[in-house]
Amino acid sequence: MIHVPFDTTLWSMVALTLLLALPTTTHAKPPRHDAVPGGVAVIEVPHPGEVTFQGRRVMTVKVDDRRLAIVGLPLRTKPGDQTLSVGKRTLTFHVSDKAYREQRLTIKNRRQVNPLPEDLRRISKDRMEMDTAFLHFEDIRPELVFSLPAEGPVSSPFGLRRFLNNQPRNPHSGLDIAAPEGAPIVAPSPGTVVALGNYFYNGNTVLLDHGQGLITMYCHMSRIDVSLGDVVDRGDRIGAIGSTGRVTGPHLHWGVSLNNARVDPTLFLSELP
Repeated sequence: MIHVPFDTTLWSMVALTLLLALPTTTHAKPPRHDAVPGGVAVIEVPHPGEVTFQGRRVMTVKVDDRRLAIVGLPLRTKPGDQTLSVGKRTLTFHVSDKAYREQRLTIKNRRQVNPLPEDLRRISKDRMEMDTAFLHFEDIRPELVFSLPAEGPVSSPFGLRRFLNNQPRNPHSGLDIAAPEGAPIVAPSPGTVVALGNYFYNGNTVLLDHGQGLITMYCHMSRIDVSLGDVVDRGDRIGAIGSTGRVTGPHLHWGVSLNNARVDPTLFLSELP
């Protein structure tokens, strides 16, 4: 495993580099509004005031003369009214229910389903490294319209209720794209490489920071073609399709995290797969 310690100086340097590389406009096209568990709520909010949801800072963008909060809703979010804090004020918005389909998979490596004690220690270390990236918030302007990071059919959509070897597990927190071993994986939008490594479940993995708590993750790669701190543009190659980690075959698991909530990547796509 490649261990990546958190370096605040590095974060500041790469954030400044990315800020200079992005367009100077203060306008942005938001993702599609879908206020469901695992979705994104796009809510108009007043100026000024820091916006938070469930104690975490939320992205805001300017569209025309409106200020919009782009809120990631965790899959565990309960349907019903939720509150958004804007400075000392609160706004109420509604989250609708959504039923996700079920998926049952057979994993040959039983340790990938029921890890041994030494595996659990490695998994805990993996999560700490990735959480450092997921929890980071940098005030830089993100490009919110993504292109697909790999070519191929969607083999597993976001949100599936998963059973591994007939045992219930966490819902599918990303989008799986089936592709041949070695096929290219590219950045869907400008970003900075903020973590990478070989993780127990995810295999070879890269995390990109796009700004304001928007992080994308690329798992099961056969090869990583970027280094920590690299600034990439849309379409730059970051690695290759593989079958490392917990998999049933070669594919890309593409995850999108917003204010530390794993959300449906298709909400950010200019064209649906």
